[in-house]
Amino acid sequence: MAANNTFVIVGASLAGAKAAQTLREEGFDGPVVLLGEEDERPYARPPLSKGYLLGKDERDTVYVHPPRWYAEHDVDLWLGATVTAVDPTGHEVTLADGSRIGYEKLLLTTGSSPRRLTVPGADLDGVHYLRRLADSDRLKESFESASRIVVTGAGWIGLETAAAARAAGVEVTVLETAELPLLRVLGREVAQVFADLHTDHGVDLRFGVQVAEITGSGGRANGVLLADGSRIDADAVIVGVGITPNTQLADAAGLEVDNGIRVDAHLHTSLPDIYAAGDVANAFHPLLGKHIRVEHWANAVNQPQVAAKAMLGRDVAYDRVPYFFTDQYDLGMEYTGYVEPGGYDQVVFRGRRDTREFIAFWLSGGRVLAGMNVNVWDVTDPIRALVTSGRAVDASELADVDVPLPQLLNHPDATG
Repeated sequence: MAANNTFVIVGASLAGAKAAQTLREEGFDGPVVLLGEEDERPYARPPLSKGYLLGKDERDTVYVHPPRWYAEHDVDLWLGATVTAVDPTGHEVTLADGSRIGYEKLLLTTGSSPRRLTVPGADLDGVHYLRRLADSDRLKESFESASRIVVTGAGWIGLETAAAARAAGVEVTVLETAELPLLRVLGREVAQVFADLHTDHGVDLRFGVQVAEITGSGGRANGVLLADGSRIDADAVIVGVGITPNTQLADAAGLEVDNGIRVDAHLHTSLPDIYAAGDVANAFHPLLGKHIRVEHWANAVNQPQVAAKAMLGRDVAYDRVPYFFTDQYDLGMEYTGYVEPGGYDQVVFRGRRDTREFIAFWLSGGRVLAGMNVNVWDVTDPIRALVTSGRAVDASELADVDVPLPQLLNHPDATG
């Protein structure tokens, strides 16, 4: 296929679909080719560990667009199409069947893949990873038949799947190498909130443990053997130990790769006419002054819109503050901002931790780096304003529920 003015998007993900949508909304009328290796049209991933897994959301709700949207907007959607190579010099991509597609501009939204366990027994039936829609379907089936499940990894995926399993009436044991769940992400002060949440809902949390082997019988997992020699029975094992960006195509093409595909604030890679967005992109953030890679839904929605505009020659930069959310049992949470592990010197709580209705703020030098609202709603805008202002705030007023958050930005003692 000749390039002409073809824009090719590799990765028929939420990010890829949003980029294609933006190209059309911005008036681009040239060919748009969206390539995906899955047989499913683009869908959002959060429901896979939340509403869809819990059985609250119907399958149709996970898709980004209705089936007819792609034809109606002249987006050439290729499913089951695996791209095996990118040729930056020839401006074309090669597919597994040997066909080639030329491009004028190329966007990589190749996402990420779950890290795999490498212990004996990791390939047994009944060992689950959660990344794709089919994975969520298999987990739902497992919850219907299993009485005991072991989750290894107490990150967001591990905790959300544990909550879904408990909602289905399954006994759950969560294994974590660290001292608390989400310790690197939230720090000790707030991580304890999630430990207490799951304990209160009957989850057996075990910290500071290592998985030595997944045991099995007849080719199917039946338990987990720990490094200390103890064993936990299980009808299924869920692995949630993080994800790795899919940079193989970028590596082979000679793009700069460093914890993802390294891009500038315009989502442009190190080579001409190639862009990257979503989980796979390690992007320079103008507000933070550093490269960051964000693995959450909001980034997959918003970042490719900027990439699409940049591909069209618009003068744009991606400077949105990171945002993510979770729903576990009766706890709903939104997190706005960015804090590196150990990158704060103070945590301020506003509200009541005992009833899980509060906002937690991470500060450094008096500046708000991030805020997390737990069962407190309609506060993301003022939290974002506090983060982006760069101003130091009075911690005692930040903690005072009687002081409106917007007022802190206009306080006479606030410093820029």
